[in-house]
Amino acid sequence: MASFLADGVILLHGAFVLFAVFGGLLALRRPWWRWIHLPAAAWAALVELAGWTCPLTFLEDFLRGVGTGQPSPDFIDRVVGGLIYPSGLTRRHQILLGFAVVGFNLAVYGWVAWRRRKR
Repeated sequence: MASFLADGVILLHGAFVLFAVFGGLLALRRPWWRWIHLPAAAWAALVELAGWTCPLTFLEDFLRGVGTGQPSPDFIDRVVGGLIYPSGLTRRHQILLGFAVVGFNLAVYGWVAWRRRKR
């Protein structure tokens, strides 16, 4: 059961990362999305720039450690986990990722603002 819950957490984590990076695109069609997306993007950038560990990572690690202590990685853990926690991720990479999240979202929201003024 713990492995199943950990799989759910890592899928949720992956969805959050995708939303934090690309969720600003939802504001192109529905401006109310920005009220949900901006705090998520800010949190994701802050976690990367500050070098913190996301609480979802702690939860997943806790769930993976329940039982035998060393569960074998399953498909979700290998594939989604490999995208969220790539091997060789350095502090410099984290900072670059944080700036990438901020830069991409500034570009998207700048475009949203430009389109609204154009109308």
